[in-house]
Amino acid sequence: MTQHSILVVDDELLIRDLLYEFFQDQGWEISIADNGKRAMEILKTKDIDLLLTDIKMPEMDGLDLTEYVQENYPELPVILMTGFPSVETAVTALRAKVEDYIIKPFNIMQLYKTVEQKVKESTETKVKES
Repeated sequence: MTQHSILVVDDELLIRDLLYEFFQDQGWEISIADNGKRAMEILKTKDIDLLLTDIKMPEMDGLDLTEYVQENYPELPVILMTGFPSVETAVTALRAKVEDYIIKPFNIMQLYKTVEQKVKESTETKVKES
């Protein structure tokens, strides 16, 4: 079985730790960053299967990071998380063509199922295209 990799970007240490431990326990390779700029550095050096990012963060928010990813890594699926849902951010996420929009607090098993499904879909698309 192939080990999948995920990059979690969130300025909240508790969320980063929770997701790090959870995905690691599921056998995933996990990278974490506390802001979008750090995430950009990680993306340049690691092969990532999915980006899971918070929207509101200092320095560079999740929407700007999503824009960067779509310009530089268009095949990388992105899931946005937010503790401050609004129609405006949901519409922006939709326009940015993110894979999903998760509202905090989230059910970790539901989040995991979503992440698994999006990585599976992305992998199948890559296989069809090659």
